Amino acid sequence: MSPPPPSDATPESGPPVPLGALLPLTRPGWTEAGRHLLAGLELAVDEVNAAGGIGGRPLELLVRDTAADPGRAEAAVEELAGLEVAAVAGEYHSVVARAAAVRAEALRVPFLCSSAVLDALTEEPAAWVARLAPAQSHGWRSYAGFLLAAGHRRIAVARQASLYWETGTRILRDHLGQRGGTVTELDADALTPGELCDALAEDGATALLLLAGTPEPAVPLVRAVRADRRLDGVLIGAPAGQPEFPGWLAALGADGAGVPFLRYLPERPGPQAVRLGEALRARLGEEPSFVAYEGWDTVAVLAEALRTYGTGRADVVRAWEDGAVAGTRGEIRFSRVAGIGVRQWAWPPVQVADRDPAEPGRFRVLHQG
Repeated sequence: MSPPPPSDATPESGPPVPLGALLPLTRPGWTEAGRHLLAGLELAVDEVNAAGGIGGRPLELLVRDTAADPGRAEAAVEELAGLEVAAVAGEYHSVVARAAAVRAEALRVPFLCSSAVLDALTEEPAAWVARLAPAQSHGWRSYAGFLLAAGHRRIAVARQASLYWETGTRILRDHLGQRGGTVTELDADALTPGELCDALAEDGATALLLLAGTPEPAVPLVRAVRADRRLDGVLIGAPAGQPEFPGWLAALGADGAGVPFLRYLPERPGPQAVRLGEALRARLGEEPSFVAYEGWDTVAVLAEALRTYGTGRADVVRAWEDGAVAGTRGEIRFSRVAGIGVRQWAWPPVQVADRDPAEPGRFRVLHQG
């Protein structure tokens, strides 16, 4: 699908320019991630407006809670389209973002996905969807490389039923299998923590990856593995990033340290990231996660498109085709990547990090992708 011709230029003053925002702000959504994403979005909107807005017009953020429900996301996109938003932004959960992307494409509303990573965000090539977060295959292959470098070739995964977890398992199995590794699947929905420990001890895996939600069942699984002397020395990993957020530390304390996870930050933050880190820390009252930076970068991309190309929906899409924006984690430029149907930033920086066992409130970078 080709975008229509650009609309007229942005006027010098006038009513607010509305942007829609999709976020998991209530359970069963991952509310910590939603709160961090919202903090980044709101901080960027405040800074754009303090600098004069879009040609004198303020940005207005219209927030909708998806609660990790694809149906609610679809309904929100339809509602926001009717409210004449210039674009829709956000979302953390991959399956929810997928539903939002498909609906946005059908309605010809630009959707800039901030944080969801599922490769197949749309089944068919999309003209109206772009993404900041790296594709799952890119990040999770980096995680598999970290495991291999650390000497882990016999891996077990405690997996719940979900397209996201199933896809992650397939990525790990393909990457590890090509290099002599194996992946054993353990059903995190069917097995109790004790039963899963028994299966893990029998299997002999040296690493257990938590492909499961938090706090349930991930937190009880970590406690059970840590308490089982048969499993001393087994690495617990969480590629989806559960240990990044303060709730993990509050629930597990020292047991939650030493659990490697993926996050999308540079090895050394630049001056812009340092400044924004301080502002986000003050806004959140805690250390900002990479998700907060994704939120800020989302608005930075959209604001630059609106300033440079105009406030029409097709103008935003044209900016994704042509422009580059200085984000908190590097220059953001979208392209077409083989096997991915949306315009993709290829690639944000990728890290494997954990909480330091000697000081669980501090993060260590273990591997830079």
